[in-house]
Amino acid sequence: MATFPEYIAQNEERDGVRFSWNVWPSSRLEATRMVVPVAALFTPLKERPDLPPIQYEPVLCSRATCRAVLNPLCQVDYRAKLWACNFCYQRNQRGPQMPLVFLYVVDTCMEDEDLQALKESLQMSLSLLPPTALVGLITFGRMVQVHELGCEGISKSYVFRGTKDLSAKQLQEMLGLTKPSASQGRGPQAAQPPLSNRFLQPVQKIDMNLTDLLGELQRDPWPVTQGKRPLRSLGVAMSIAVGLLECTFPNTGARIMTFVGGPATQGPGMVVGDELKTPIRSWHDIEKDNAKFMKKATKHYEALAGRASSNGHIIDIYACALDQTGLLEMKCCANHTGGYMVMADSFNTSLFKQTFQRVFTKDVQGSFKMAFAATLEIKTSREIKVSGAIGPCVSLNAKGPCVSENEIGTGGTCQWKVCGLDPSTTLALYFEVVNQHNAPIPQGGRGAVQFVTQYQHASGQRRIRVTTTARNWADAQTQIQSIAASFDQEAAAILMARLAVYRAETEEGPDVLRWLDRQLIRLCQKFGDYHKDDPNSFRFSETFSLYPQFMFHLRRSPFLQVFNNSPDESSYYRHQFNRQDLTQALIMIQPVLYAYSFNGPPEPVLLDSSSILPDRILLMDTFFQILIYHGETVSQWRKAGYQEMPEYENFRHLLQAPVDDAQELLHTRFPMPRYIDTEHGGSQARFLLSKVNPSQTHNNMYAWGQESGAPILTDDVSLQVFMDHLKKLAVSSAA
Repeated sequence: MATFPEYIAQNEERDGVRFSWNVWPSSRLEATRMVVPVAALFTPLKERPDLPPIQYEPVLCSRATCRAVLNPLCQVDYRAKLWACNFCYQRNQRGPQMPLVFLYVVDTCMEDEDLQALKESLQMSLSLLPPTALVGLITFGRMVQVHELGCEGISKSYVFRGTKDLSAKQLQEMLGLTKPSASQGRGPQAAQPPLSNRFLQPVQKIDMNLTDLLGELQRDPWPVTQGKRPLRSLGVAMSIAVGLLECTFPNTGARIMTFVGGPATQGPGMVVGDELKTPIRSWHDIEKDNAKFMKKATKHYEALAGRASSNGHIIDIYACALDQTGLLEMKCCANHTGGYMVMADSFNTSLFKQTFQRVFTKDVQGSFKMAFAATLEIKTSREIKVSGAIGPCVSLNAKGPCVSENEIGTGGTCQWKVCGLDPSTTLALYFEVVNQHNAPIPQGGRGAVQFVTQYQHASGQRRIRVTTTARNWADAQTQIQSIAASFDQEAAAILMARLAVYRAETEEGPDVLRWLDRQLIRLCQKFGDYHKDDPNSFRFSETFSLYPQFMFHLRRSPFLQVFNNSPDESSYYRHQFNRQDLTQALIMIQPVLYAYSFNGPPEPVLLDSSSILPDRILLMDTFFQILIYHGETVSQWRKAGYQEMPEYENFRHLLQAPVDDAQELLHTRFPMPRYIDTEHGGSQARFLLSKVNPSQTHNNMYAWGQESGAPILTDDVSLQVFMDHLKKLAVSSAA
């Protein structure tokens, strides 16, 4: 019989599913008393090399009166991609392979070296696209230009004013676009892929022209006077991109890749004026209701996100600038369409270049690891219903028997649209047990959930992936032990954290922390072992023992604490947290720390100030940063250059070991983390000091003696104090 940890690992490996509970309470009332809801983290495209797809769904004869299914008795002409029906002799086209569409939207208001680096990255990306993929180019500064591609020898573009928004209909008339025929999607015509147009052309046809066109891009020619920001029409450029794809490729997988070098400063979607002396909004301004462009801009981008997601189009945002660019207002564009959001200081950094290149990673078959225009549908057995989803998705408003009235996240539906998926995209799904208290569940019964993901594979095929899971029921009054033993504390921590981050988007920070604390205290009261009013008697079984420290680190994390982060940074961190899988999300909440010393191989150590010793090197992975910290003694030796002397070869190896391990993480992670090399007393040591548990602070350092770690200047409570408070509250009869 497998233990629960083994069972959990097998299910994650096979199905890409982790449930908060792996035995479910059999009644609605008992389920609400469990504190943590029955919920799942689901990775729809979990990589399974052993899972060959059944190549296509049934292909039907296109004659309306026949509709027979393609079968071994039909004659197939492979070269012409036709097949003849053996019942009515109709000649049928093989199913259309939809081309992939990539529309580049490029900011030209930036320094020359930044623009040069960006142009080179874009030219590189063209060489990675499949030859049949369609590409388009829109550039913007004060004006917005939609470039016609494939006109030999002359560059031709349509120029739009950056101060006025255009509807899809106006854009269609101005660009002379033909609407795809109404019969598309039905009958014999369904087989013809949509017409390409002058603005979206196959890479193989215009590769050279587009490479030259990108190479010739110049910085926005409009003069920028001293003390002003350049006029940047980002809002209109994105609107035109959304409109162009809406007219030409509705309901087809497409990516709008937006490259932004600064904030929108004019027209719809502007987030700051052009006067440099007026800074872009901070959290302080937002709290004081002093961010005058924020509401209007957010509304503009939310409308664009809605239009893009209803057509299955992804919006990626690559924001590379030293100051904020407006990710707070634009976040819905990536969050609602499954798009990427990447934040760097400049386009001329390896962080941007490597991350952008990794977007085009291919699998063993040579297809991109990205999927398009997906829908996720959930079916449940009748004792449970689905309350909602949190992740990069929007509701398809599909009501049905398995939809709960209690909404969590994006609820009121059993189907969601996920325009962009990759193998690590993970959704959190929340369920409600609806079985009544007096209605028994048959002995040995199981509750089942089926996840049906339909998507356009990068090869152009439509695919369906079906994942079906079941878990045992138990009566919480007689079998509470078996429910408690089935608790997956890692999954539960991430599912509760997603819920907290979701609430933090609309509620006040302190209210979210109070809610989180209340849930934790209730969980301790329900599943801890203790004598009333005796905090020292409190014990948590192994299945729950790590959960309080996850909550401790979550409370201090940038997902819930906005202090020291700009609104753009908070939006970026939350975006990543809401789409990554369980392993990455755990690192984000509780970073991993490794110690390197002369005493042997590197070892994981506690994320605690007592781990910071003078003769150690630490490697910390926070997901967003990879940091190497040299203790005081090591740092002095390094400055003295011992590593250069042949007799101190082992010291050279010690310095090199964490660097090699860091490189491995830097080369595999998406997005690429920021690399920080620092030492005792270094200015960037603050990144480490703000993450570790401050078990020694300037208030209690004398009690600790000098040699056992680094005291930290903070008024934050330590994990020990947090746990003491928690135990006191959990065992109190007043609570």
